[in-house]
Amino acid sequence: MIRIEPYPLDEEAGQRAGERWDSIAKPLGSLGLFEETVVKISRIQHTENVRADKRRVIVMCADNGVVCEGISQSDSSVTALCADEIAAGRSNVNVIADTVNADVKAVDIGVAVPTAAIDRKTACGTKNIAAGPAMTRDEAERAIQTGIGLVREAKAENIDIIVTGEMGIGNTTTSAAAASVLLGLPPREVTGRGAGLDDARLANKIGVIERAVAVNRPDKNDALDVLAKLGGFDIAGMTGLFLGGAECGIPIIIDGAISAVAALIAERLLPGCRHYMLASHVSAEPVGKLLLDSLGLRPPITAEMRLGEGTGGLMLLPLLDCALAVYNKAHRFDEIALERYRPL
Repeated sequence: MIRIEPYPLDEEAGQRAGERWDSIAKPLGSLGLFEETVVKISRIQHTENVRADKRRVIVMCADNGVVCEGISQSDSSVTALCADEIAAGRSNVNVIADTVNADVKAVDIGVAVPTAAIDRKTACGTKNIAAGPAMTRDEAERAIQTGIGLVREAKAENIDIIVTGEMGIGNTTTSAAAASVLLGLPPREVTGRGAGLDDARLANKIGVIERAVAVNRPDKNDALDVLAKLGGFDIAGMTGLFLGGAECGIPIIIDGAISAVAALIAERLLPGCRHYMLASHVSAEPVGKLLLDSLGLRPPITAEMRLGEGTGGLMLLPLLDCALAVYNKAHRFDEIALERYRPL
């Protein structure tokens, strides 16, 4: 049983942050979602002096048994290869993380073979969801606990903000399957081309998801059942990151569609968990916007990204830095003898 006691939100700190925004010599609310994001972080951090200096991206790496159904361009060997590259600091996420001053933790939470990533392996990959459950309920809970533990470690290191990332061939299939059940939508409405499938392979992917749902008969009212039957260890680990953020009072950034599925599962397991989440971008995968809408979250970035690894989530950080620069350094109405804007 997963038990989380959420870190309380500080509404007074949020009010003070809003008042600081309104004191800056500019039209009220004119930085839009970035103002809302800073206020949201202030509630989580219990201070209007928002911090985002120490940042980390945690990339959950895992293999998915459903790859045997031909639903991806690549085979499972690519998961281990990419996990090794992330651990070595050479992948896409590392390049962006270096640019925005974030550290990267590659976590092997379920790759089929040994890797250079941090070893927190739940099992050597999941089973084929088209033939039965991906994992046991106990395995799902253990993978979630791994994610929670990683956030606790980050808190002990005084990390201010965490980006969720994943690497696992086949995980656009597992995430679409889980999203289909959680959102109550047909698989064809939530399934995209992933890394670039042609029409025939996309049709096969949709068919595999339809079979997976029919075979497993997940309970849409039990998010853990949906995760265990249709998900992956990477999704379970990210679910734990979101739950850990709520427990530890650390803002957790949602990356793309796969990360957003984990965010929705976390919200279903712990209602209100979304108040500790920050949306970064809306994925090019068709389910991306649907998932964020279901969480009541609006992403500042619309750029048709679908790279994964946490790359889209990292893109939010320099924009947040710009907003915080205005928040902390821009001139105030009372400093330049300018009459304040007032809500009309």
